[in-house]
Amino acid sequence: MNQASVGNKTFSVASKIVLGLVSFVIAEQAFACATCGCSLNSDAAMGYSSETGWQASLQFDYINQNQLRTGTSAVSTASVAALNDPTATQEVEKQTINRYFTLGVAYTLDHDWSFRLQIPFVDRSHSTFDTAKPSELIDSNVSGVNVISLGDIKFLTNWQGLLPSHNLGLQFGVKLPTGNYGGQAEDVGSPLVGRNPVFFNSGNKAGTPLDASLQAGTGSTDLILGAFYLQPISQNFDAFINGQLQVAVIHNLDQAGSDFRPGNQQSLSLGLRYAENPNLMPQIQLNITHKNSDQGALADTFASGTSAYISPGISASITEGLQAFAFLQVPIYSNLQGYQLFPHWTASVGISHHF
Repeated sequence: MNQASVGNKTFSVASKIVLGLVSFVIAEQAFACATCGCSLNSDAAMGYSSETGWQASLQFDYINQNQLRTGTSAVSTASVAALNDPTATQEVEKQTINRYFTLGVAYTLDHDWSFRLQIPFVDRSHSTFDTAKPSELIDSNVSGVNVISLGDIKFLTNWQGLLPSHNLGLQFGVKLPTGNYGGQAEDVGSPLVGRNPVFFNSGNKAGTPLDASLQAGTGSTDLILGAFYLQPISQNFDAFINGQLQVAVIHNLDQAGSDFRPGNQQSLSLGLRYAENPNLMPQIQLNITHKNSDQGALADTFASGTSAYISPGISASITEGLQAFAFLQVPIYSNLQGYQLFPHWTASVGISHHF
């Protein structure tokens, strides 16, 4: 078989797998919560390196969720609070600022296998008016809480042995319940559940636990399945596509009346990289995230939706073995159920060193 035939066959196989993955992700009818965190594909940002050996990385993500949205539109705090006249049942959130520090340790065995451990540290501040009415939207009615602790650790395995070109990879992984989690049902006298859940420290809600979905961890063990494909499309441009599914298979909060299971999450990223100068490469990504609503007595079952971001950025080689990247994410679409806090923009920076 000649080289052209091999190339065509390789592209055909890759295209079928990737198109199948895209069809799966897009066909899923559940939507993603706006509070799921950064959707940037950091693997693609750093170039899917296949160089053997050890690699250490540190990534910082900043997400300031300071606008309320429902469906595809922004809504005012007052209009959400108006839903509490005369019955006060709708929470009016004010702001959530997320700062994620993620330490990564990776080992690439050969061109086929690589392994990566991701250890996140969560710094989150959250404020809410609770179930305030329009006349009660004043600073003295704001309740606040700070979450500063270890998050849920992930272990991921990449296999790129499906094609001779090693540019099609499958991903398998697990998320462990290492972050503190839990909460308390709204029923009077219901017990506190979980492991060291964080409590509000100011306002009318002081002394009550933060929502289970905003704790540092979810209390669940999740399986992660994914695939990625990268391909030069001209002399200076490379393209990639990456899809991932994360599903909670074990949830520690499993008792009736005080249970919580995070919703399944799907993500799809497409990107283009200008590689004329290997030491300084502009990039752009399209990041789409979907997530089912959380389930259980501790869950906000109305908070689901979908979001899409355009993410321009750049990666640079600082010295031999040392790389860095910086990206800005700008939302271009959201379709959210319920009334959710959403960011105007997010930012991510990272650095990695290969040993």
